[in-house]
Amino acid sequence: MPAALGIFSGMGDYARAGDSTAIYALRGFSGHLDPPDPSHHSDAYAGSTDLKDPVLSPIYADLHGLPPTLFITSGRDILLSGTSNLHRAFLRAGIDARLVVFDALPHAFWYDPRLPEAIEANQMMADFFVKALKK
Repeated sequence: MPAALGIFSGMGDYARAGDSTAIYALRGFSGHLDPPDPSHHSDAYAGSTDLKDPVLSPIYADLHGLPPTLFITSGRDILLSGTSNLHRAFLRAGIDARLVVFDALPHAFWYDPRLPEAIEANQMMADFFVKALKK
């Protein structure tokens, strides 16, 4: 078992699309507000795997006993719903799970070193793992 987990813009449930997939694209607002289509999924990720298979959708797994976990996402992330729903599942399982949502940023903003928020997010990630690995 790892000492800690980091889930950054994660998708916990491929069987149920969240609102953020209808509102946002990879770079922020998508311009439309169609409700998510529960029957549509990307075969590039799921292939022929059952969408509720815990390997693909960890929200359906037994999460009890997992290590402390840091979740990071952003307010305009296409995976905001997936990340926050999975975070809640970790909390229900009794996991020490922390969710940080950065305001007004798109999916995986921490890869852009020009953003002060990216520097802050990367520092949070590093601090979290350094602390967890010292135990």
